[in-house]
Amino acid sequence: MALRDDSGIATPHIAVLGHQAVEFLNVRNGGNYIDGTFGAGGYTRLILDAAPGARVIGIDRDQSAVARGADLVEASGGRLTLVEDRFSNLDGVARDCGASEVDGIVLDIGVSSMQLDQPERGFSFRFDGPLDMRMGGDGPSAADVVAAASERNLADIIYRLGEERHSRSVARAIVKARTEAPIQTTARLAAIVASAVRAKPNEIHPATRTFQALRIFVNDELGELATALLAAERVLKPGGRLAVVSFHSLEDRIVKSYLASRAETRAGSRHMPDVARNEARFVTLTKKPVVADADEVARNPRARSAKLRAAERTAAPALTGDLDDLLPPLPSIDDVMRGS
Repeated sequence: MALRDDSGIATPHIAVLGHQAVEFLNVRNGGNYIDGTFGAGGYTRLILDAAPGARVIGIDRDQSAVARGADLVEASGGRLTLVEDRFSNLDGVARDCGASEVDGIVLDIGVSSMQLDQPERGFSFRFDGPLDMRMGGDGPSAADVVAAASERNLADIIYRLGEERHSRSVARAIVKARTEAPIQTTARLAAIVASAVRAKPNEIHPATRTFQALRIFVNDELGELATALLAAERVLKPGGRLAVVSFHSLEDRIVKSYLASRAETRAGSRHMPDVARNEARFVTLTKKPVVADADEVARNPRARSAKLRAAERTAAPALTGDLDDLLPPLPSIDDVMRGS
């Protein structure tokens, strides 16, 4: 089952907050559901088990995850369709699969344990491997970004996406080191960061935040999340449910702000009637995020930072536009690769 986090602890593949997330989806026979971050299929299995007539569209940008899901597709008896795509395009995927509207969507945001455990993917410094970090096979790798980014852009990326207070020192160390030799492996980058950030005993490895930042930037994870939330708003039918599990404050902040803005209703004045934009698009089902209990954390330490938020779609029409105001200000990857 799927597992998302950045820690180096090896644990079984378990869908974090899986039962709670699927319970919020209120799965029913004949319903159409999207697992936008298929991974190892943990949430999909729970949805298929919850109702014998439920159907799932599973999406993953990682080709290897889609390939590993072939057995589950076969075992589902036609109830699971698995698609290699970005979850930001979940409404388009649903239409291509013949579902103009769906009854529920679950998103598990972050990197999977399977990706962390593959040295050749370059997500973790637990094993030495190529500095890649791409969830799909397209676009610049982390090594490309480290080689091309200016010191200022590197510092911004590491500070904003890794929440690393020593980001300037880390960026300076990277720029200095790359003049001596290209930074192409996870071990070398981790050593460079460790030379710039002195960790205290019992603290996380000094490179953890920098690796997180580069991974999020390379895969545009926050932009993908914001776009996926808008796509969910478009494709969920009235009464459809959205459940999002996140593992970092950056992700949870976007989900929280989005749902708060979409749940607002502001009355018009006596001079101006209510307008469509002021209608609530969602009813929030979680006033506070659901977190893992002590038993789940004991079984799976990676669940300790997970937060689940859920909401139900109203009949109000979806809004157009984007959620750029929810994203941290950062250079585009194109600008970074140009060294600007």
